Amino acid sequence: MFYLTPAQKDVLKEDGHQLVVGGPGSGKTTVSILKAAKIAREKLRPGQRILFLSFARATVSRVFEAIDEEQSVTKEEKKRIEVDTYHSFFWRLLKAHGYLVGFPRRMAILTPPNEAIALSAIRSAFKAPSKLTEEEKAQKAALEIAERMRLATEEGKICFDLFAERVAVLLHGSAKVRNLVSTMYPFIILDEFQDTSAQQWHVVQALGKSSTLIALADPEQRIFDFIGADPERLDHFREAFKPSEHDLAGDNHRSKGTDIALFGNHLLTGKFREEAYQGMDYEGFASNPNQAFASLVAQVLKARKRLIATGSRDWSLAILVPTKRMTRLVSDKLREPLGNVPPISHTAVVDMEGPILAAEVIAFLLQQRSHAGCFDEFVDVLCSYFSGRGGQSPTKGDLTEAMRFRSALGKWNDCLAKGKAVPANSVLQATFAVHEAATAIALTGQPDGDWTAIRAVLDAGACTRLAEVAKEARNVRLLERGTQLRQSLSQDWRDTGGYKNALAVTRQAFVQEYFATAHKPETGVVVMNMHKAKGKQFDEVIIFEGWPKRYKGEIVGNPDRIVGGNVRAGAMMQARQNLRVSVTRAKIRTTIMSPSDDVCVLLIPVE
Repeated sequence: MFYLTPAQKDVLKEDGHQLVVGGPGSGKTTVSILKAAKIAREKLRPGQRILFLSFARATVSRVFEAIDEEQSVTKEEKKRIEVDTYHSFFWRLLKAHGYLVGFPRRMAILTPPNEAIALSAIRSAFKAPSKLTEEEKAQKAALEIAERMRLATEEGKICFDLFAERVAVLLHGSAKVRNLVSTMYPFIILDEFQDTSAQQWHVVQALGKSSTLIALADPEQRIFDFIGADPERLDHFREAFKPSEHDLAGDNHRSKGTDIALFGNHLLTGKFREEAYQGMDYEGFASNPNQAFASLVAQVLKARKRLIATGSRDWSLAILVPTKRMTRLVSDKLREPLGNVPPISHTAVVDMEGPILAAEVIAFLLQQRSHAGCFDEFVDVLCSYFSGRGGQSPTKGDLTEAMRFRSALGKWNDCLAKGKAVPANSVLQATFAVHEAATAIALTGQPDGDWTAIRAVLDAGACTRLAEVAKEARNVRLLERGTQLRQSLSQDWRDTGGYKNALAVTRQAFVQEYFATAHKPETGVVVMNMHKAKGKQFDEVIIFEGWPKRYKGEIVGNPDRIVGGNVRAGAMMQARQNLRVSVTRAKIRTTIMSPSDDVCVLLIPVE
């Protein structure tokens, strides 16, 4: 049984709107689950539920795990706690009532990769984002907003960016819909409330008119300023709902028996104690790639050995890095460590636009089509990969590559139509050769083996672009035993004698994956950037940053640092909060790795 502190007992006793604040591991989630169970016992009518809303599926997984662990909550009470992401909840409302805000009756999700493809024509007409004037940025944003709305209203393709804004309009404009929601969910728990965007806050304001709200927040964990989180959000909640307030700040249940949470708090001020912090380690490394990665691999192997020795089958070790680029570099290095160190099995948590579109390329080839236009279709799927893999920030190189391939295909087809030989120097020569090789493979009906075989052809072929696709597709984890994609591909094989619908099946699997909430928390070694660790917890954490590049003893570049360029500038509160969140993901130990000759400025005490 979870031991309740006086502050947590107060959370259970109070009625009405509530604001529960506390640091990492202070028990906000656990006490909210106990509160939900109490509400289920005492206040819900038949058919009603408590809705627990969170931002990310990873956090939802953590909530499910916490519910399962809480033995004092009965099976019946657990059934009445519905855990969901904002996106999934909003989509359910839009599917049922979207016609009231101008959407057609038939709608489909426009996933981020496909949104990027749809907006690529607009984005390719502008210079790189860093070179745009403020006026050009505004013009580009306006064109993108207009196109998103056109896709929604005319084609029924709804992108995530429209979810909160349209649901806010719906709930504020229709008391009937609002009352339907509150009748079903008279109590709503809002996790990580400090990161609520302006549009999400607008939805919350509407929900709070008829439902009782319980907001969970850590003001020092507000790390999503870039998507519209407002430092005044908790004050907005206080003003709108006059909640009872409960401060769990002094409690620490995640890393009990260590000083991890204390170190995290000291990071915010830059004032550290002389005495060592239990559970915190620092490891310096030399400022060059080989020695830096060798030091990291050594720390990973030591940590893995410690965790295996605990006897736990579900141990977890997170390697947290400052940038997306660093995530890929570390993952590549773990796959192929230096010397005779064997590959280190791990999962890399990367932005999924590239891997998803790479998976679509492989799925297309699994279909092994042989009609006249199949190579044209293949090039179109490949161009979609280039147009969409950068998500909201496509590179000029990728957009140019898509146009180059489309132009080459026009010339290729023109030659074929005239009975001429296709150009020997065409960029499509190698692409065509790999396409033919992939369509000639003897498939077996075992989806994972066939998928791997197609990927191997791309990897070994003469087309460097398709080799990139193969590498990107390694980050897809949907073909493991028992997954929806694997089952659907197997069914397709049984139904059609091949993978005739593999592309459609794969696209549908990824749409379902966006809304899946039954994810197990990560186990084993996991690599991700620091932002993606929000809301998660691991047995051990290694934080690993980049190192300075020097020329004649002078620093000429300092990429992939926890603080940009590792330059001290003002209070650096956002950077301090980011590092604190990463440090406090660990239950047992956190190791911070920074270059010995240019230590992270956040680790240098403030005078």
